[in-house]
Amino acid sequence: MLNKYPLWKTLMVLFIVAFGALYATPNLYGESPAVQVSGLRGVEVDASTLDKIKAELTQGNIDFSNIVLEKGQILARFADTEQQLKARDLLDESLGDKFSVALNLTPNTPDWLASLGGTPMKLGLDLSGGVSFLIEVNMREAVTKAQDAMVGDFRTDLRGEKIRYRSVKQVDNAINIQFRNEESMTAAYSFLKKRYSKYLLTENDDTLVLSVVMTEQRIKEIREYALEQNITIIRNRVNELGVSEPLVQRQGKKHIVIELPGVQDTAKAKEILSATATIDFRLVDTEGDIGSAINGRVPASSILLYERDGTPVLLKKRVMLTGDHIVDAGSSFDEYSRPQVNIDLDSAGGSRMSNVTKNNIGKPMATVFIEYKPTDRKDAEGNTIFEKIEEVISVATIQARLGKSFRITGAGSQAEAHNLALLLRAGALVAPIQIVEERTVGPTLGAENVRLGFEAIMMGFGMVFIFMMVYYRAFGVVANLALGANLVLIIGIMSLIPGATLTLPGMAGIVLTVGMAVDANVLIFERIREEIRAGKSMQQAIHQGYDAAFSTIIDANITTLIAAVILYSIGTGPIKGFAITLSIGILTSMFTAVIGTRMVVNAVWGGKRLDKLPI
Repeated sequence: MLNKYPLWKTLMVLFIVAFGALYATPNLYGESPAVQVSGLRGVEVDASTLDKIKAELTQGNIDFSNIVLEKGQILARFADTEQQLKARDLLDESLGDKFSVALNLTPNTPDWLASLGGTPMKLGLDLSGGVSFLIEVNMREAVTKAQDAMVGDFRTDLRGEKIRYRSVKQVDNAINIQFRNEESMTAAYSFLKKRYSKYLLTENDDTLVLSVVMTEQRIKEIREYALEQNITIIRNRVNELGVSEPLVQRQGKKHIVIELPGVQDTAKAKEILSATATIDFRLVDTEGDIGSAINGRVPASSILLYERDGTPVLLKKRVMLTGDHIVDAGSSFDEYSRPQVNIDLDSAGGSRMSNVTKNNIGKPMATVFIEYKPTDRKDAEGNTIFEKIEEVISVATIQARLGKSFRITGAGSQAEAHNLALLLRAGALVAPIQIVEERTVGPTLGAENVRLGFEAIMMGFGMVFIFMMVYYRAFGVVANLALGANLVLIIGIMSLIPGATLTLPGMAGIVLTVGMAVDANVLIFERIREEIRAGKSMQQAIHQGYDAAFSTIIDANITTLIAAVILYSIGTGPIKGFAITLSIGILTSMFTAVIGTRMVVNAVWGGKRLDKLPI
């Protein structure tokens, strides 16, 4: 029988619409202004902090609707943004610089809905507020680190080729290799010339020194690599922070732009993003005289560092393993309830650690924490000069041969161990960075954008609704039902997908989708009218109208979808937001306008003897 859907297909359509409505529901409950308090630099937030915050808010006559301590953070909710801003200013002043006090918006989703994974849509920086950073990458340090690595590489390669040398030193922008005789220098020149084609090698027969300098092309490659790798690492760190749809992109030759919409903890974000921390592992020099080293007579093959409590430690200069080989890290507690960091290495790092430790069982090994901090000084190119800080965080005796997985202790508190694990897991920055500009978008401006965008959507929806109902009568009502279902599905899918974020351009994409959705029904209804004028029966007209218009609808929507995919692949920030909502809207509109309306039309008019249709 014409125009009759089987029961399973009707139930499928109803289930999909109901599913979308369920996950769109959290957006009806709204969000409450809140202030989030968390500890900085290892400071822990506990019940005493909670009591202090309650007392401060009560004394300051600031009403709060709810205040809780969960996951090591305190979240205080307020009835309006005025009370929220007053609370932020008060707590910022009273708690001092050991705590981060950040504005936040927390969803009011009921517990039963949250247990099903229901969350409101994530809003972009232009809607929810957030923070934007402009970061400068220190290219001078990137080149310097590459030169330091060259010194180690040359020593390893020359030893591997059994070419004897006196010393390998970095002098200004060159690496000078001193040899014992001309024969060794000639052999080294031939070997290194083939192995390092992007370096300029110069022999000095009088001093038996081979000088190695990077070419301009090599320096350019190092700078480009530093910028791209820093972008990748910062993206990893942003993902660790749990920020939805962040923007991380390069700007010029040495800058990176970062936008964090709806960020909950600005100070924590700055601390994690700009941190240059990494670790390396060195053997302790047990043969050297620590007393002489403290007085300035450090052996040439050793380096003097200090533990956090000021205890001096004499270490071998040669690094056993760097943090570059770390692929995963997590924090936990050891058997004595002390914070520890569990480390997993890549295959090359595991092999190297295994080879080094098997020959040094019973000897002490130190874990060195390395960090670069900006100073007030500038170099000739205007770059900030960074100070390298090295600190021994643990010294342990190698009890057995280590492999790809092991643990370190001495990182301080659990919060510090957690942050160190986060940085190691995300990767160490190739070159130090400095935040040169910070801009904050407040939630008040975002609320105004949301209100205006919502009004635009409702106006577009309302005008289309009236037109369809007047022009196509009962069939227009069916199209309007599909239009409403389409809007619900878009919101439900946007709320369900973790990476989907609604931006102001994304709202424009929804408005555009409303017009495109009803356009499909216009094509179908006009084709039904043509079939009726051609003398077809009502049932044949409905059947032919949907079938004949389907190919046209598919063609039109597929071409738009291709354009949306291209926009998403090459666009950034707001462009991606527009492309996401447009793509989702295209898919849902094809479903509701074709399958959804046909289900309703079949249910009301399908399979019946009709003399006319209300179209």
